[in-house]
Amino acid sequence: MTGRLRLWSGYVLFFYVVTHLLNHALGLISLRVLEAGRHWFASVWGNPVGLTVLYGAMLVHFLLALWSLYRRRALKLSRWEWAQWILGASIIPLGVIHVVGTRLAETFYDVQSGYPWVLGSLVAGGWPGIVRQFSLPLVVWMHGCIGLHFALRLKPWYRGWLPLLYGLALLIPAASLAGAAVALRDVAELAQRPGFLEMLFQQARVPGPAQIANLYSIASGLEYTALALLVGAIAARPLRDLWERRAGVVRLDYDERRSVTQPAGLTVLEISRIAGIPHASVCGGRGRCSTCRVRITGDDRHRLPPASPEEAKVLARIGAPANVRLACQLHPPPGHYRVTPLLPAAAGPVEAYRRQPQAHGGERYIAVLFADIRGFTTISEGKLPYDVVFLLNRYFRATGQAVEAAGGRLDKFIGDGVMAIFGLNQDPQTACRQALDAARRMALALDDLNEAMSGDLDVPLRIGIGIHAGPAIVGEMGYARAAQITAIGDTVNTASRLESMTKEFAVELVVSQELLDRAGIDLGDAPRHEVEIRGRQSRLAVRAVAKAGDLTAMS
Repeated sequence: MTGRLRLWSGYVLFFYVVTHLLNHALGLISLRVLEAGRHWFASVWGNPVGLTVLYGAMLVHFLLALWSLYRRRALKLSRWEWAQWILGASIIPLGVIHVVGTRLAETFYDVQSGYPWVLGSLVAGGWPGIVRQFSLPLVVWMHGCIGLHFALRLKPWYRGWLPLLYGLALLIPAASLAGAAVALRDVAELAQRPGFLEMLFQQARVPGPAQIANLYSIASGLEYTALALLVGAIAARPLRDLWERRAGVVRLDYDERRSVTQPAGLTVLEISRIAGIPHASVCGGRGRCSTCRVRITGDDRHRLPPASPEEAKVLARIGAPANVRLACQLHPPPGHYRVTPLLPAAAGPVEAYRRQPQAHGGERYIAVLFADIRGFTTISEGKLPYDVVFLLNRYFRATGQAVEAAGGRLDKFIGDGVMAIFGLNQDPQTACRQALDAARRMALALDDLNEAMSGDLDVPLRIGIGIHAGPAIVGEMGYARAAQITAIGDTVNTASRLESMTKEFAVELVVSQELLDRAGIDLGDAPRHEVEIRGRQSRLAVRAVAKAGDLTAMS
């Protein structure tokens, strides 16, 4: 809840800043239009509801930022996080005098805090005030953009919109500063007239010296209060650590060589960071991205607290099993646990998107298809490398489209061969029928490819397809960015052996009777064989189909 409050208070403040900067941009037109735009701006944010929302968001965002600082166990931040914190802390000394000189001056002394008053005071005050005032929107804007980027980069649509958002992030502050600079120049030129500034300040109802000194005193008090709260949050951290050590210790084994012991009360992610163990966390430990997820084992795993509703929602989104938790949300009680991070430390926002439930590993009944070009070595002899690559890519595109059209998943290309999986999200009967449909589509696609490339091929391409169905281990396997969902086991090996048997039987397709029975398909005219499969104890019944394209379309 605190994370959501901090995020939504940030959204409110960012919207306020956007409208304020767009109002500044009207200075490019004229001072009159700039002031007219301020009246519209004040009608939204100057009414009791707008003021309550705005200052409430400011207070909530500031206090929750201090709470976040207090709760952090290690100040090992990324460069962008450091930049956001430094920019956020800089807003207070830059912005307090502006807020006090406009909003509080208007409330206490009935000052007309419009652009004439602000710009006139900048002209009268000289360059120090101008630099401070023009630095404020830049600091606020950069702080907000960094926060918005961290909040939105986990959304699937964000990458597509990023160029437009990046353009707006540059255009809005540039137009705002340009508008303010033009307006300031116009006021500075008008100030050359004798008595202009005096008249301007009289219309703005500028307070007297004693009242101005009181406003500066209020601004200093607010700055010192903010500084005291910041120092207090930092100073309270070691006291918190001493208190939590009384609860016992947690020992985490990351592998045979790395074991970390820390006081109870820390999250698994915090323990990793304190120990200097690289750990993925795209969202910075806010429980949004799931990239910090870990598998928890060990004798004391039954003592772990249940997942919070927010953590459970993220885990359900990625289809995580019961022994997988978010490292940034799990506070293990005293005990001994074994932790296995499931994503590499360099994982990015792409890995945080929705993933298939099979990624974590499990047994599932699937259909597996292997296909291979017959005699491709002979066909490729004498051809230029460019021609070989072009031919293979045409073949891979044709077969890949056939597999996807049938409802399967293209697993991998092996040389001139293809492996496809069916049934990751379907029932066994549907998976088996899809595999047969894919074989038919692949054969027909190959016929079309041979016709299209008849002038470039001495002999037509021929294909061999093997299909089998059964239980297999399905999960995300590989390393780093080469990891993908695939299947291993006897079913996969058998399908590969059946593809090789197409040479022996001189046919396009060899399919197991197991798959046909599960699909509810009768190939009575196709020859039946009892074959031996290396690694299997019993013989396997298969059907040999001369032309896979002659199979009836599967509905």
